[in-house]
Amino acid sequence: MQTTRPGRLLLLALPLLLSSAAAFSQEKVNTIIAGEEARIQQNAKSQKKINTLSDQAADLLAEYKSVAKIVDGLVVYNKLLQKQLDNQNAEIANLEKSIQDVSLIERQIVPLMVRMIDSLEQFVKLDVPFLPEERAKRIERLKKMMERSDVTAAEKFRRVMEAYQIENEYGRTIEAYKGSVVIDGKEREVDFLRVGRTALVYQSIGREHTGMWNTRTRQWEALPAELYRNQVAKGLKIARKQVAPELLMMPIPAAEELK
Repeated sequence: MQTTRPGRLLLLALPLLLSSAAAFSQEKVNTIIAGEEARIQQNAKSQKKINTLSDQAADLLAEYKSVAKIVDGLVVYNKLLQKQLDNQNAEIANLEKSIQDVSLIERQIVPLMVRMIDSLEQFVKLDVPFLPEERAKRIERLKKMMERSDVTAAEKFRRVMEAYQIENEYGRTIEAYKGSVVIDGKEREVDFLRVGRTALVYQSIGREHTGMWNTRTRQWEALPAELYRNQVAKGLKIARKQVAPELLMMPIPAAEELK
């Protein structure tokens, strides 16, 4: 029977140990590599999440800045609107006060206008009787206007003042117009010549009769034909702008007659 020596056994076991160690080391390496790959993938996923969150944060920051600008603009706009509202409220208060004042003025001015119209009517009756129908109709229109509710007080006052202005203009103008006068008991068609409010004369068609309004007697009376026939005829042409203006001899009442 043979016996195995210890050294020989060691030599025989050494390759087995080396083979097992190599296998163990490779498995460990593979495990480590697999773990690293898993960590790399995990890190990649984490980085992707970080990138996504970073992009979202950047978008939110940009949106915040944009909204902040809008809010700043709205703050400025609201301040401006508030100033406008304050100004409008002040203007409304002034308008309300003005309306109250207008109502007060209107209550005072309506009786004044009525008195003005009555005074104008009386003045026309006492004045030289030129354009009697036209002037009477103007006053009648004013009276009817005062009864209308669809005409404002301002418009009524404007028309009353306009009538006064027309009457005032009569005193500074010369005018020729047609009408009729009773002469020798007969009504005859004549041409009237008004020189301001100083003289109102007439001349019949054909120049047969020439006369004037006597402010003292308040009647029509004849004028000497040899003195005034041609002068009145010339005055009529001047009033109608048929000839150039020139000096005329008109029958002017004395100052004491006008009192």
